[in-house]
Amino acid sequence: MPINDKLGSPASERRMVMKRSITAAGAALAMILGGCGASPTDQENGRTGGRGGTLIVLASADFANLDPAQNWTMRDVLFGGRTLYRTLTAYAAAPGSEGTKVRPDLAEELGVPSGGNRTWTYKLRSGVKFEDGSVVTSKDVKYGIERIFAAELQEGPGYLRDLLVGGEKYAGPYKDPRGLQSILTPDDRTIVFELRKPTADLDYILALPTSAPVRKEKDTGVKYNSAIFSTGPYKIERYDRGKELVLVRNSHWDPSTDSIRKALPDRIEVKQGLSSATIEQRLIADQGRDQRAVAWAGISAASMPRVLSDPKVKDRYVAEPSICTRMLTFNTAKPPFDNLMARQAVAYGISREAYRTAHGGEGVGDFATSFMPPSLTAGQKNEAFQAPPEGDVTKARRLLADAGKPEGFEITLTTTSTDTGRAEAEAVQSSLARIGVRVKINSVDASVFYSTTGTPATADELVFDGWCADWPNGASFIPQKFDGRNIQPKGNRVISQLNDPSVNKRVDEILALTDANSAQKAWGELDTQIIQLMPAVPLVWDKMPLLHGSKVTGVFGHPIWQGEIDYAAVSVA
Repeated sequence: MPINDKLGSPASERRMVMKRSITAAGAALAMILGGCGASPTDQENGRTGGRGGTLIVLASADFANLDPAQNWTMRDVLFGGRTLYRTLTAYAAAPGSEGTKVRPDLAEELGVPSGGNRTWTYKLRSGVKFEDGSVVTSKDVKYGIERIFAAELQEGPGYLRDLLVGGEKYAGPYKDPRGLQSILTPDDRTIVFELRKPTADLDYILALPTSAPVRKEKDTGVKYNSAIFSTGPYKIERYDRGKELVLVRNSHWDPSTDSIRKALPDRIEVKQGLSSATIEQRLIADQGRDQRAVAWAGISAASMPRVLSDPKVKDRYVAEPSICTRMLTFNTAKPPFDNLMARQAVAYGISREAYRTAHGGEGVGDFATSFMPPSLTAGQKNEAFQAPPEGDVTKARRLLADAGKPEGFEITLTTTSTDTGRAEAEAVQSSLARIGVRVKINSVDASVFYSTTGTPATADELVFDGWCADWPNGASFIPQKFDGRNIQPKGNRVISQLNDPSVNKRVDEILALTDANSAQKAWGELDTQIIQLMPAVPLVWDKMPLLHGSKVTGVFGHPIWQGEIDYAAVSVA
C-alpha cells in the first residue's frame, strides 16, 4: 500500500494492480511491532472519553479515494474502514502487536479453508445493516468485490483480481451482470471463494476495503467516492470535496454486531484544504474546538522542537513505528537512470540526513538500510545499503564518471506541492548539486500525485515513493514494488519500472514456499539482491508523529495503518 506522506506529500501509499499470484501458502502473521510513542497511550492510562461530542480532523488535502473498490492509501483505508464500511475481516483496534491481529468483522469467524487452501468459506453475522436499514447479504459482499474488476475502478488492491478463478477474464458487473462465478452465495449469509492458487493469507487480504459490501441499487460507479452507502457506524451528511466531509451516526449500525469499532464521537468533521503550518499552530495552541481535534497527517520538522520541549504539548504527541519504507525511486526505463551506475551515483550522492531533517527529523523515521523495514523481518535489520546518511560525494563522482557522465546531468523530481513535499525535494536538489546532478522540481497536488506518478509513459526521472506492507510479511511488499510483471499503463505502483527476470523468477519461488521461516529469510535475501540493482534509494523507515487536542482521548497510532490514529477507538471528552 502506498504511504500517505505526513503532510500529504506521499512517499507513496499502496495502490497497485496485481497481474500475477501474490501468495501461495503465505506466512503466518506473528510480528511484534515497535512500542508506542513519546508518552503512554490514553488507553494504557485509562483516559477515554465517553460516547458523544464532535471529533474534528484537520487535513491539508482531500481523500485520494473513499470508494472501497479504489481505496488503497493508508489514511484513507483506515478512515473509511473504521467509519463508513465494514469488511469481512479487520485488524484489531489496539496498539502494538495486538493491532497486527486480524479479526472477523462482517464475518462471524475467520475463513474456513478447504481443498488445499483453494476454497474459503465465510459466514456473515446476522443483524448487520446498511444505513437505510436493509440487511447486508452475501450478495452485497459479492457485488462489492465484483466492482474491483471494472476497468474504471482499478486503483485499489488487486489481490482478489489475481486470486479468484476466472478473474483474468471477468470485466466487472457493469459489463457482465451475470457476476463472477468463483464467488458463490449459496444463501444470504454464506459466501465462498474459489481460488486459482492456494493461499493462507485470505483473511488478511479480506481486511482490505475491497471486501466491503455495496448495494447494487446504490452504486454510482466512479461517483461512489462521494456517496458511500454506509455499513459502518457513521454515514455521510455532507461532502464538499477538498473542503469538508461531515459524518453523523448511522442509526442502523448495531454495536452488538461489531467488536472492533467503539464509534464514540457522535459526529466527525474532516476540515480539508488547511496548510500544514495552520494545522500545527492550532493543535499546539489547543484552544476552543481544536481541543477536540486531531491532525490528519504528521508534524513537520519546524514544529517538532515546540512539541517536544513543552511537556503539556508532548503529552499529546504520539509516534508509532510502522511497516512503511520511504524511497527515492528511479525511472529505470528512461535515461539517465537506465544506467545502473548513474542510479548508484545518485544513491551515494544524496544526503538522506538532509532529507530526514526536511521530512521531520529523527522523531519521524530511522535511516533505512534495506527496502523492507525490520518489522517485516522479525525485527532483524538488513544492512544491505551501506551509504552514510550524509552521502559519499567522492564515491558518487567516481560512479558518475564510470557511467560516462562525469559532468553530471539534469533530471526532474516529482513531489507534492505541500510544504514538506517541497522541503524534501529541495533537500535532494541541494545534496545532488554537490555531484553535478541538476534537479528540477515538479510539484503536483497531493490529490493527483498517484495518477501522475502511476503513468509510466509520462513519469519523471525521479519520484518520491514508498510502500507499507498490506500485511506484515514480505509477500505484501517485494512483489508489489519490484516485480516487473506488475507494471501497469495506469495506476502503476512499480514506479521504478524495474523488470528483472531473475527478481521475477525468485518472487514466484518464494511465494511457493510453505515454511514461513524459510520464506521470511528468502524475502530478506531478495531484498539485498534488489538493492544491488538500485531501482530506488531506501530513505527512512517510517514513524508517524501525530498531535491531538487535549480533549481527544483513546489515542494510539495503529501499527498496520502507518501509525495513524485509530478512529475505531478515539473519543472526545
